[in-house]
Amino acid sequence: MTAHSDVEFLSGRLLIAMPGIDDPRFERAVVFLCAHDAEHAIGLAVNRPVDGLTLESLFERIGVEPPLRRLADEAVLMGGPVERERGFVLHTDDYLLDDVSVPVMSGLALTTTKEVLQAMGGDAAPRRAILALGYAGWGPGQLEREVRENVWLVCDPDEALIFDDDHDHKWSRALGKLGVTAAMLSESGGRA
Repeated sequence: MTAHSDVEFLSGRLLIAMPGIDDPRFERAVVFLCAHDAEHAIGLAVNRPVDGLTLESLFERIGVEPPLRRLADEAVLMGGPVERERGFVLHTDDYLLDDVSVPVMSGLALTTTKEVLQAMGGDAAPRRAILALGYAGWGPGQLEREVRENVWLVCDPDEALIFDDDHDHKWSRALGKLGVTAAMLSESGGRA
């Protein structure tokens, strides 16, 4: 038995920031965990649009064929504070690039190449996708400690929470999945 056998790894789940989180970059954040194991955790905030940046304007800036009209006004998200110049596309697994796309859970994959951006702009697009700049990262044991200290609540994802564009209400909707409202939560986390 390993030292981490009692730890529940949270890949494929959503983290919901508690009110009063000490880091303003994560205030009211909803973070999809793409990977979590004993060594690290990596997630993408799914409710933090970058002000004034759409897929169309980003694609023009980096020289990718402009997206289909249906995506043109779609927001680019701030996935987290780490490697903010790097793009991460979380998408349905109906689009996969061999040896590049990484399955994150049943039905979802993560791809970080320009090819996925080109696919998003054309007919071979994944059914649903978000583009996030940067990611949120945790070192060994850090996320587990933060969950124990009530910095984050954890819930199961659904496609609407991950992919829809109602970013202003994702945090309260994620809380609602747990039967909780913001008014029910204390501004300061505690320990059990």
